[in-house]
Amino acid sequence: MSSSPIAALPPTQAGHADWPAIASLTLGVFGLVTAEFLPASLLTAMAADLGVTDGAAGQAVTATALVGAVAAPSIPLLTRRLDRRIVMLALTVLLIVSNLIAATASSLPVLLVARVMLGIALGGFWSMSAALALRLVPEAQFARAMSVILTGVSVATVGAAPIGAWMGSVWGWRSAFVAAGVVSVVTLAVQLFTLPALPPRDNPNLRVLGELLRRPPVRVALLAVLLVVSGHFAGFTYIRPLMEHITHLSVSAVSAVLLGYGIGGFFGNFAGGWVAQRSERHAIVFGGVLIALLATSLLLGGSSMWVTAIAVPLWGFAFGAFPVGFQTWIVRAAPDQAEGAGGLLVAAFQIAIASGAIGGGLLVDHIGALGGPAFAVVALVLGTLLTLRHGPRPVRA
Repeated sequence: MSSSPIAALPPTQAGHADWPAIASLTLGVFGLVTAEFLPASLLTAMAADLGVTDGAAGQAVTATALVGAVAAPSIPLLTRRLDRRIVMLALTVLLIVSNLIAATASSLPVLLVARVMLGIALGGFWSMSAALALRLVPEAQFARAMSVILTGVSVATVGAAPIGAWMGSVWGWRSAFVAAGVVSVVTLAVQLFTLPALPPRDNPNLRVLGELLRRPPVRVALLAVLLVVSGHFAGFTYIRPLMEHITHLSVSAVSAVLLGYGIGGFFGNFAGGWVAQRSERHAIVFGGVLIALLATSLLLGGSSMWVTAIAVPLWGFAFGAFPVGFQTWIVRAAPDQAEGAGGLLVAAFQIAIASGAIGGGLLVDHIGALGGPAFAVVALVLGTLLTLRHGPRPVRA
């Protein structure tokens, strides 16, 4: 009888699941994603205040993503002899400092410094989250634990985009980063009380990363991430300019639509987790096909308030399938080197985010706000076809 490759990993203590620690990782993800995605809801206000174009302001997303791509495989290597609890707490402190600098930035270069610091925290945290989840719960509950952790993403998108847009209109865009800083302080306090000691175990190194890249399942997963996630972020990063310049929505309407996006993502995370437990491939294909269709609807009918009001929340729902699907895929592809594989996955995610922000920004600055959805359609179709053809199949007896 064949069994899941994760079963080869050392089990947690007598099947014990440390759900308070999992909850603290969820809160950490929430704080990081809140800070990462705030520019999407504040883009036009930030650009006007700093005296730059929307495309230039969008590079605040690019800076975080590029640094996160480097930090994701590097942090596990540089900290391989340190207790993982200490590393996670240090990354949360870095998140606090990043939010403080962003809230007081007087120019785009200063803001980019803050976003670079966020990229370090983001890359390191994401790269180790799946590996730590494997140590905190039994193997049979891993997909459930990852779904709980990734709920932080969904809750952040529920709150970050609409509340950030609302706060930006009432108190200025800086107030949103102040609020994100408060959240990160609370996150640090919770982690101090709940995260157990987690001595290093995988001992990742450059040789291990090279060996992982030689595994065909790992390479396919990373290429799928690059295509699918870059398409998503090309559309999402510049969704506010589309709603303002193409659909001509008011600030309150933009906030309401972004709230719908977040609520959609919240439920999409659970739906994606449910599907991913049965087939990571089906979860990713479902999300990719749906977003490609929604991006096409915005290209053709983005001037309609109803099309936009329906398409954007459904987009959030569809995106919820990606994090659980890709995290489960990469860990099952390399269960013996979960931290290293997680680092490569996060690096691919961040490169994809940067590619989407850069490509979408160039199109937005040259052809208008519909450039983001145009990029999304092409990249998502290619990534979905790749996943459908070469994605993982369930392990059968």
